[in-house]
Amino acid sequence: MGDLFEIKSNRQLNKDSFVFNGKGEYPYFTRTVFNNGIFGYVDYLDDEHKIKGNCLAVGMMGMQFFYMQKDFYAGQFTKRAIPKLFSLTPRLAIYFISLLNKNQDVFKNVLVRNFENEFNKFKIQLPIKNNKIDFEFMESFIAQIEAERIEKLEAYLEASGLKDYILTAEEEQVLEDFENGKIEWDEFIYKNIFNKIIQGRRLTKDNQISGTIPFVMAGTTNTGIVNHISNPVASFPKNSITIDIFGNTFYRDYDFGAGDDTGVYWNTKKEYSRETMLFFTTSMGKSILGKFNYGTKLRSSKSLDLKMKLPTKNQKPNYESMQTLMSAVQKLVIKDVVLYVDNKIEV
Repeated sequence: MGDLFEIKSNRQLNKDSFVFNGKGEYPYFTRTVFNNGIFGYVDYLDDEHKIKGNCLAVGMMGMQFFYMQKDFYAGQFTKRAIPKLFSLTPRLAIYFISLLNKNQDVFKNVLVRNFENEFNKFKIQLPIKNNKIDFEFMESFIAQIEAERIEKLEAYLEASGLKDYILTAEEEQVLEDFENGKIEWDEFIYKNIFNKIIQGRRLTKDNQISGTIPFVMAGTTNTGIVNHISNPVASFPKNSITIDIFGNTFYRDYDFGAGDDTGVYWNTKKEYSRETMLFFTTSMGKSILGKFNYGTKLRSSKSLDLKMKLPTKNQKPNYESMQTLMSAVQKLVIKDVVLYVDNKIEV
């Protein structure tokens, strides 16, 4: 890698130096492995700390590489890899970070002060033509994979009905009411919303048998799915919500199994819509945010009287309002995806 890239330390700024906003021009890169390493977006600060884009960036905590196409600012303990003898393109960047991130554990075992030396001597395999790196093949290979993924995404959007991103009059109204504080809210305890609140059962990694059942444990990676198994574990139904011992909350629209570090919430007497369950998921996650960790673990049996905020009507949960609001939010989120897919297909 040292023949191809030069490692440089980023000019670092604490996030307290910035005001973050959704319309900021510059990404702020940190040690996080989420959201492509981007903590948020900021406006221009100065040229002294601004870092030139079109490079690979890596945080010294997760040791995961990302492509920073635009100029950016960076937090502590981050570095960048700048190509030496070739021009980096988005597709070449994807090729390289895929190879590097497959070996993430190698870099995790390296002290920060030794990272550059380990990176420089690290070897990867690349396609060659006439004894030279075949960059053209790498570009076309990623382009082919991209086309296949876009085709699958297009088919999924069509089959799921998500291509429709035009807001109805009701959805526009509920968004306006929400933004203007016209929705009435109240608190409701978990056990009054769900008649089934059950903890999963212990199943160690060594005892897991490969299969097709998604198995959920504590964590956020891949929404907590650690494996697909065939063990005769306690099965939980789709249209359920899971909350692990740390308070990580996810909606499940498929049948699954769960470990003893995960609680499962659903209702057998009332069929909540997918949108309503997504609303519950968000509200529950917000109600317990920051309250549970390794020292204070959450068990489903201790969550029965926890409270979440919901829209109300006549002092009862307003399920219609929840469903309409979530439908509107989903359309706002999916719009960019649909337009992205349409643009890629046109290109």
